[in-house]
Amino acid sequence: MRDPEGSRRVTLLELFFDLVYVVALALISRGLVDQLDWHRAAQALIMLAAVWWTWAITTLVTDLYNPERTEIKLLISAVMFGALLMTTAIPEAFGHRGLVFAAAYVAIHLGRGLFLMPTVRHEPQTQRRAARIFVWFAVSAVPWIIGAYASGDGRLAWWATALAIDYLGFRLGYPVPGLGVVPEHQRNVTAEHLSERYQQFFIIALGDAILTVGTMFSMEHTEAENIAAFAVAFLTTLLLWRIYVHKSGQLLPQAIQAARAPSKFLFSAPYTHLLMIAGVVVTASGFHLVLHEPTGRTPPAWLAVILGGPALFLVGRAAFEYEVFSRVSWSRPGGMLSLLCIAPGVLFLAPLYASLGAMLVLAGVAYADFRRSRGKPPEMPAPPH
Repeated sequence: MRDPEGSRRVTLLELFFDLVYVVALALISRGLVDQLDWHRAAQALIMLAAVWWTWAITTLVTDLYNPERTEIKLLISAVMFGALLMTTAIPEAFGHRGLVFAAAYVAIHLGRGLFLMPTVRHEPQTQRRAARIFVWFAVSAVPWIIGAYASGDGRLAWWATALAIDYLGFRLGYPVPGLGVVPEHQRNVTAEHLSERYQQFFIIALGDAILTVGTMFSMEHTEAENIAAFAVAFLTTLLLWRIYVHKSGQLLPQAIQAARAPSKFLFSAPYTHLLMIAGVVVTASGFHLVLHEPTGRTPPAWLAVILGGPALFLVGRAAFEYEVFSRVSWSRPGGMLSLLCIAPGVLFLAPLYASLGAMLVLAGVAYADFRRSRGKPPEMPAPPH
């Protein structure tokens, strides 16, 4: 187990482990625009939720166990191999490589339990915690594998069911008949380490947006159009970062420490960050569309991506703010309402103008944050209710 008085720094192996997810997020955002409809969006959400859960649970392992121990280093390396195998299957996860995607996911979670249970055999409480988690992932493995042999909507439904089991089990504390739930004292987290890991993954998501901006920039259109689309995409990415880090992102470690029950953040942070990361991934898909074709009228499906990404990010950001301060600034719902209001008008304009509208809304949110905190003493995190 991690020494409470030991180092709380993120290890280099954890940062190396994150490299897999740079590729995974890029493949998901690119795949979303290949066939732009609600069905494809649902598939992208399923893949993102699965990829995110392999990262989130592995991060929890490195928070609870000593990441400098050889056993944990081997475990992280094995999970990295499985996550990379999952990543290679993303483009055809709902095609002929569905079994590879599902089997790799199942192997990661079941393999982790099979590795940890004998490794911590001299600590019965810790072993029972690993056993509870293993049981839940064993249950979800059934719809994962059945879904891999299904096709179309059947695969989507089975995999959605499997993910619902995985996410619900975590939220409930992995209750198992005869073992009960994971005790409260085994849910304590290391504030500095866990908050830094979530911040790092959000930066990885922004890296996907930067990657899209850099790789999609071309001179197929006029130089002015290309540079304008490039500038709007870059500034939007910068604003997403600014809105994330403003106070809530900066104070997450203190918020976890200030909480009467730090485990409440353990149960909420994965969900709020998944929403924000999903918003960034969809926004990166919108960059792909705008940089490819900045002129002409904006199709409704394109508009849903270009404006929907920032809106989804603001939903997650509002939940994140409530997580830290137990309140939500008016600028969050105001930004979402503004995106909804400009949608009918930009339907008749070029995609570049739709992207510009989304950027201006985010700029307004960032400015409202600045005005609210300027000249005031630093706001302290509030214990969650």
